[in-house]
Amino acid sequence: MPSTLTRVRFGVAVMAAFASGLVIASATELTRFGFAQQSTAPKPTPSEVKSLADVGSAFEAIAEHVTPAVVSIQTERARSARTRNLRRPGLEELFRQFEGPQDRDPTPESSSGTGFIVSKDGYILTNNHVVADADRVTVSLLDKRSFAARVVGRDPTTDVAVIKIEGTNLPTVNLGDDEAARVGQWVLAIGNPLGLDFTVTAGIVSAKGRGGGSLGQLLGSQYAITDFIQTDAAINPGNSGGPLVNIRGEVIGINSAIASSTGYYAGYGFAIPITLAQQVMKDLIAHGRVRRAVLGVSIRDVDAADAEAAGLKEIRGVRVQAYTGDDSPARPAGIQEGDVIVAVNGHATDRVGTLQRVVRGFQPGETVSVDVVRFGERKTFRVKLAEAPSDEPTAVAQRGESGPTRIGPTGRSYDKLGITVTPVPTDLAQAAQLNATQRSGLLVSEVAAPGPAYRKLTARQDIILQILSPGARRDVRSPEDLERTVAALKPGDTITLLLYAFVPGNPSANTTHVETLRIGG
Repeated sequence: MPSTLTRVRFGVAVMAAFASGLVIASATELTRFGFAQQSTAPKPTPSEVKSLADVGSAFEAIAEHVTPAVVSIQTERARSARTRNLRRPGLEELFRQFEGPQDRDPTPESSSGTGFIVSKDGYILTNNHVVADADRVTVSLLDKRSFAARVVGRDPTTDVAVIKIEGTNLPTVNLGDDEAARVGQWVLAIGNPLGLDFTVTAGIVSAKGRGGGSLGQLLGSQYAITDFIQTDAAINPGNSGGPLVNIRGEVIGINSAIASSTGYYAGYGFAIPITLAQQVMKDLIAHGRVRRAVLGVSIRDVDAADAEAAGLKEIRGVRVQAYTGDDSPARPAGIQEGDVIVAVNGHATDRVGTLQRVVRGFQPGETVSVDVVRFGERKTFRVKLAEAPSDEPTAVAQRGESGPTRIGPTGRSYDKLGITVTPVPTDLAQAAQLNATQRSGLLVSEVAAPGPAYRKLTARQDIILQILSPGARRDVRSPEDLERTVAALKPGDTITLLLYAFVPGNPSANTTHVETLRIGG
């Protein structure tokens, strides 16, 4: 018993000493309390609390003001009317949430989306993919009123559509200026996701000018304009066609797509800029279709090698890859493959989306001034814009079923470029329907990995037609033509080639393109 009491007394003494040490250390700031300890951080100041309250009040006011002008769109279409599926891996369209099996079931296919009223007499902006092929369109308002709607016009190249309901003094949204929006600013998305009508979510502008990759493929046309606003405001199936609203309650975009492996919100949403949508809307209302002005060239963003080859101080601009046809207005004006377009009518064109939107602001038949840089030399051309075809077919690149291409034994390798070339075999030239100029080029028979040409040139599909830089533009008709230039290249130098890409079994998909290769060390 005495030993037990002794242990108890000793334990009590240790605990008392430990507690006393904590009190003393805390009082003298010798130790810090852990996560369970009440924080000693200063409280927010009244002005900071008011600032947060102001943001909350702004969200409330925006929701109350804008939501009455947002509509829920229900469509019906015969199952046989659906001719294609717009989905792309990792990039899901937002609205076909009730897709059924593609069979002969006569039951109409029902789908839902969102739109917003832009005029008191009932014009509504939404996405093309919301109302495409619809046999019946019904619009519901927040106040439970329902209207039959007619499709005024659709533009697949921007995914914008205009529909109309018959009404007067309808609630409308205010349209803003997306070009003034800055990355990091607050935005709200309003729509009807997953059957949850008139849902409001908040986020920020995550990026601007998004395009290319899966986004670039989504609209499926060489005339498609992809210049999306990226946001992390939650967007899900059913949000398509709804407004993206800034902190002033102005619509700056039309919610259109999400990047997701599941088809549901993963933090990455994309909206069509409202200034672009307004231009399309005016054409659709006035003409029932979009009259799009084009330069008649296929283009891509400048990369570091392109910028160096062109003599640009910054990696900005749009490189001309090819003419879109024999009637391209850029060809007679003097623009060439490999030129880097840096401005149109004084507007800087830092990327493809910018150039597309600048040109979209003009009408077919108007003449614009195009500034280009051609391998260190700045030039200006006057181009009379043409009208893009209204129903541009989409060329699908597919390999033919006739077996692999046979390559002759006379190939020559260029280690500096990482390629092997041969004359174009006669049977391949016939199968690909090549003309005399294309037949006289050099076929890229092999591409080394890694190497300067890796992932830029395609073996057995690319034909080298010309050297654009360094030096004067000149044809490539033999390995010796290429050798004379390659032999003089040093590590870090660039060479720009004009190539003809053919697709075995699908001649309509053949096209020219430009590639700049940097010589490795």
